[in-house]
Amino acid sequence: VQLQAFGGGLVQPGDSLRLSCVASGRAFRNYAMGWFRQAPGKEREFVAAVNWYGKFYADSVQDRFNISRGNGMNTVYLQMNSVKPEDTAVYYCAQGATHYSKSDTRSYKYWGQGTLVTVSS
Repeated sequence: VQLQAFGGGLVQPGDSLRLSCVASGRAFRNYAMGWFRQAPGKEREFVAAVNWYGKFYADSVQDRFNISRGNGMNTVYLQMNSVKPEDTAVYYCAQGATHYSKSDTRSYKYWGQGTLVTVSS
């Protein structure tokens, strides 16, 4: 399984940005997909996930970010709106070990290489 995340960059506070993750090698639609992030000096944290039961978000991004699957089902997106400086991090997409994986990093089996998002004026 290979996951490739892209779409990061430098944006200003209040801007929008869409991250994409393309997966190959395993039946994509059968597993949960998630986005996580890691800021400098901090542990990796959950951002959003989509599984068979719905979409889930960290409190810090609720109502600002949206996770979705592409029509071809081998792509997952993270639409980031009203970004804040504290959203600055390397963002990773991951494929769950199960169809119900959610916020626990231990429930994800495959990880992409990460894409850097910097929010700064």
